Amino acid sequence: MNISKVPQIFADQRRRAAIARAEYRRSAASNPATWLATDMAEEIIERLDFMQLTPARALACGFNGSDAARRLEARGVETTLLASPNHEKPLAGAPFDLILACGSLETVNDLPGALIHIRSALRENGLFIGQMLGGGSVPALRQIMLAADGDKPAARIHPQVDNRAATGLLERAGFARQVVDSRTLTVRFSSLERMTDDLREQALTSVLLSPAPYVGKAGLARAHEAFAALADEESRVAETFEILTLTGWR
Repeated sequence: MNISKVPQIFADQRRRAAIARAEYRRSAASNPATWLATDMAEEIIERLDFMQLTPARALACGFNGSDAARRLEARGVETTLLASPNHEKPLAGAPFDLILACGSLETVNDLPGALIHIRSALRENGLFIGQMLGGGSVPALRQIMLAADGDKPAARIHPQVDNRAATGLLERAGFARQVVDSRTLTVRFSSLERMTDDLREQALTSVLLSPAPYVGKAGLARAHEAFAALADEESRVAETFEILTLTGWR
């Protein structure tokens, strides 16, 4: 019998290292970047308020789930935060009334299996809300890195899920009343350094299994030129982050 193997696109060791570096950078920075965690938390709380739902036990997964976890705890919800969850295995501490995935599913090799584990960790009628960067994200950064690589473009940006694929994944995992919404978050950066620092402080750097080659001095110069070419009259570049919100019930 042939057993299909899950393609290995991301490296767990690199993922954990990116989170560790982000934690260190945040602790050392006077004003660290947290805009993604804030945006995700606000969207989650807004949805819970609309549904008039106050869960008893919640699990928040992902480095950028800390803000959502704090807001739930402030409402009296018993909340566990897993900044670096292992979605390849069943989640400990189940069952939960609510499970959040705040950017933690984007770099999982077996995404269908991870969603099945999440559904299994919910109580009956439990709710899952997952947020991840969708296929329309970081077009400016893609253009900048293509310019930096010159004649030899390298894989530097994670493959991303679109709305249609996300809906199919929820159905495949057995969620009921599944809904996938998309919204756009636009962030303006004053420099290429500020852009990369923000991504590093939010653990949004590459964790691909095969690291891209180092960008040398010439490549970095081309990246700065590309950034300047995209800048507006205030010398800022507007970057787009498409955020998919996956909702499903057990």
